[in-house]
Amino acid sequence: MSTNRRRQQARRRGARQRAERQARRERAAELFAQGRSQAEVARELDVSRQSASRWHARWQADGTTALHTRGLTGRRPKIADDQLEGIEQALLNGALAHGFSTDVWTLDRIALVIQGLTGVALSNPSVWRLLRGRLGWTVQRPTRQAKERDEDAIQHWVAHEWPRIKKGRPQNRPGSSSSTNRASR
Repeated sequence: MSTNRRRQQARRRGARQRAERQARRERAAELFAQGRSQAEVARELDVSRQSASRWHARWQADGTTALHTRGLTGRRPKIADDQLEGIEQALLNGALAHGFSTDVWTLDRIALVIQGLTGVALSNPSVWRLLRGRLGWTVQRPTRQAKERDEDAIQHWVAHEWPRIKKGRPQNRPGSSSSTNRASR
């Protein structure tokens, strides 16, 4: 499953849960308007009495509109959701495409690319949270290989030397006259 699909599913799930909570509060307003008690509303909607009491107080003060959701809580992210697609595409293009000497991404390099694309300077922990939490990326460490690695020599060794070593010592060798050698007993 792609990163974008996971992110979209998480957003839809969050939006669905917010809508369900909003529908529950609206139903509570309807029940209060019918003259039902807070305890009855709490039982019917399967919420705590404290929630029903809080909703009732708001409903009495300002009506049904007081029970509407206040929207998402918390600080707004520095990087907007519509900018994430561009950032992800830039990272998928590779570090070499952005002028770096190797194709290995580091948090510092990613922060520079993000700053170039969006104008927002992020710290390394913020870059990590963006990659991990909002883009769904994980750490990928490159495999290390010696610079002197000779693929032809490795293939020759695997094809010719390894079978000889794996086969073991020949079984038709002469025995030993030693009394401590198991083969001579």
